Amino acid sequence: MFTSLRARHASGHLSADSSVPDEEIGERELPDCFFHSTRARLEDGGSPLGCCLFSGVRSWKKRIARFKNNVHCGVYPASLSSLWATIGALAGVHFSGKVAVPYDIVERVVELLPGRTNTWQVVACTVTGLSVWLTCTYTLRYTLKMLFMYQGWMYESRGAGSKVSKATLLWLGSVKLLTMGRQPMLYSYQGSLPRLPLPSVKDTMDRYLLSVRPLLDDKQFERMEGLAEEFQRGISKKLQRYLVLKSWWSSNYVSDWWEEFVYLRGRSALMVNSNFYGIDAILLHPTTNQAARAAVIIHSCLLFRRLIERQELEPILVQNLVPLCSWQYERVFNTTRLPGIETDRISHLSDSTHIAVFNKGRYYRVPIYWKGRILKPCEIEIQMQRILDDQSEPAKGELHLASLTAGQRKNWALARHNFFGKGINRTSLDAIEKAAFVVCLDDVEYNFDPNDPNKLDQYGRTLLHGKGYDRWFDKSFTLCIGTNGRVGFNSEHSWADAAVMSHLWEFVLSEDVETNWADAPVLGHMWEFALGEELTIGYKEDGHTIGTPEFEPPTPTRLQWDMPPAALKEIEAAFVASQDLLSDVDLRIYVHDHYGKGFMKKCRVSPDAFIQMALQLAYYRDAGKFSLTYEASMTRLYREGRTETVRPCTIESSAWVKSMVENKLPREEKIKLLLTACQRHQKGYQDAMCGKGIDRHLFCLYVVSKYLEVDSPFLKEVLSEPWRLSTSQTPHGQTSRLDLKKHPQCISAGGGFGPVADDGYGVSYIIAGEDLIFFHISSKKSSHETESNRFAKQIERSLADIRDLFEKK
Repeated sequence: MFTSLRARHASGHLSADSSVPDEEIGERELPDCFFHSTRARLEDGGSPLGCCLFSGVRSWKKRIARFKNNVHCGVYPASLSSLWATIGALAGVHFSGKVAVPYDIVERVVELLPGRTNTWQVVACTVTGLSVWLTCTYTLRYTLKMLFMYQGWMYESRGAGSKVSKATLLWLGSVKLLTMGRQPMLYSYQGSLPRLPLPSVKDTMDRYLLSVRPLLDDKQFERMEGLAEEFQRGISKKLQRYLVLKSWWSSNYVSDWWEEFVYLRGRSALMVNSNFYGIDAILLHPTTNQAARAAVIIHSCLLFRRLIERQELEPILVQNLVPLCSWQYERVFNTTRLPGIETDRISHLSDSTHIAVFNKGRYYRVPIYWKGRILKPCEIEIQMQRILDDQSEPAKGELHLASLTAGQRKNWALARHNFFGKGINRTSLDAIEKAAFVVCLDDVEYNFDPNDPNKLDQYGRTLLHGKGYDRWFDKSFTLCIGTNGRVGFNSEHSWADAAVMSHLWEFVLSEDVETNWADAPVLGHMWEFALGEELTIGYKEDGHTIGTPEFEPPTPTRLQWDMPPAALKEIEAAFVASQDLLSDVDLRIYVHDHYGKGFMKKCRVSPDAFIQMALQLAYYRDAGKFSLTYEASMTRLYREGRTETVRPCTIESSAWVKSMVENKLPREEKIKLLLTACQRHQKGYQDAMCGKGIDRHLFCLYVVSKYLEVDSPFLKEVLSEPWRLSTSQTPHGQTSRLDLKKHPQCISAGGGFGPVADDGYGVSYIIAGEDLIFFHISSKKSSHETESNRFAKQIERSLADIRDLFEKK
């Protein structure tokens, strides 16, 4: 082992892992860059003691700031300044003696104290003021929570000429009155968000039967009605009682079970089956320098992490008024999903001072701080370039190591326990799992060519699964940078939903745009840091990052591995399995540029409903039948809310689809049926957002039945129904940071995911602009029922047919 370590370093590895004992290092020859960087750090006061001191000070500063922010959020919409004002007012009134304090509260408190000296009277005023202030604060908070429970605003018509009801106007004024005057922090609204309401079993049964009616013939529907009635009259009452109790004492009666049973207990591979991806703003290409683009994107991610830590990230408000739950942001960074035999667990650290980088089969630990500040992009570029220039070969087993995270979870858990529990392997694995995030400097280009759709398809496949061994699929997210400077990400799904990653990605892309396409592109964008220095972000004309390094940045450290033959065998088996899985993926990214949101609004139709109806028509033409359809909606109007299912295949949508296929009705009648179907879909989406969905309630009833060890034929059948068409809309423009009118080309192509059913489609879409929509369509090549390119053509045809409905006379 010692010989191999010497050989690796002599052949050009960057530096020894600091965790390797001295006796193992022996007489290894370290590269000159290691000594140069070490000397520079020591000359700048970067001694080991100094590094520990800076690290400790930074850690305590973060703890104090976190405590202070939690106090500010805990009293919102009140403020701490109002506390001092209340105490001061009471003290002034009490000591003046001219006006009595109401109910003589201060005097009553003084009587309970040891004396009547001025000091004790000040204590009495302080205690009284604090009590009065807390009473008023919590009254405001619970009033705000009661206001957020109102759902009427969601169902108000937003069409031209529509009027808002008096109840909603009153509610609107009350919310604005309570929240005006104070800028909310990221978690300011958390204590004021209501709990997710629990629907009644009867309401859920009624909605469920309506949703499956177009999928069943009369005999099948009659049977399903019987099962539903039997369930409603029988075991559902007992199951519902348990759910009622849980909804009382838990923050959210769904989210913890959803995370555990849908994600963490899943034993199948994360790659393709669970993880999702996101793509760059493909109409822009600020630099072709891989190291420079990686540096700026990494730095932007670290800025976003700091905004979360300081709670300076603005919470997302619906209609600029109603907050969405920000709970999921806590685990964006420093988070890893750890494999287990029966269930995985999520490991989240409060902080991490390094990132992990993968390039050409080698892993590196890269520090991201210097004297308490984030490294500049120009300094990070030096680190990335050192990695790219390293000509050393991967250690045995290192190249395909990440295949373990792509395969079956039980196999990875056993391998992790057997081969990564101690020594060098444990230290190196910790460096990856405890990193803020992982970066992959790929050895391929990411391309987009409007005249060659295959290039964008390959771009998506590279981000979805890569080569099966070049993504650490357990990490909360992995940044991927192509050799030509284009970027993307691959994200694990259990810790949060896609909207949170979309927010991060929107921030990153807007940072790139604002710093490089502003009036002074060379000067870039100026940021004020905690230590008072200014940092310039941007690119030079030659593609490198702007700015001057203040010191030689810390050298990336090669992670070391010692793989026994048994470990190599497990890695190779995982690699073979990953190749089988990714080779079965059929991915097509269809760019629809004939029209977009602008035309849909002219039709006075919700853009989401418009697209969902087009998907229903496309699927019917493709498969010759209707199918149970999944559309994800959010429930983040409630505390710790995640998602709910909208079922776009309805009685109304099927009636419109049949009218289009049979082509017997006049155009006006088809339009009427389409508008009715869109209104029904919009109502279903609103119900799902307001806690009146179907599937999460049925899922929780099923979990309770398993805990109680009782069988329900109805629940068993419902939960086994396949979602052959699984859809999701990628949110765009969640914040006001990115002005598309100013930067119309800064449009992300969105992202996608793998198919949910073996014989079905996964469709993710993003309404990217007034005249642009991206569809990410996935299926399995092994299925004889599906073909992604064929389905893309059906979507194109359906969208064209809908346009003709409204345009042709």
